[in-house]
Amino acid sequence: MPENTTPAAAQPVLHSWLITLQFRIGGGFGVLTTEGTIPLGPGASRTGAYRNIRAELTRQNPDLEQANVLFFSLDPDRL
Repeated sequence: MPENTTPAAAQPVLHSWLITLQFRIGGGFGVLTTEGTIPLGPGASRTGAYRNIRAELTRQNPDLEQANVLFFSLDPDRL
């Protein structure tokens, strides 16, 4: 009899991200570029990852909540 096999659960894939934000400071603007990694599992969306990253950055620095995004990149963290 064949063995009862189930596919192994897909593991999250580590993704590297880079974001540049422009924010008001005094009478002008400041620019912040930061980067990191985020594990994304099967079915994850780019939009969801972006929102999670923005939420974490805002949690760390509430002044960035109204920042404009000048650049955002999200790619698998492998060569």
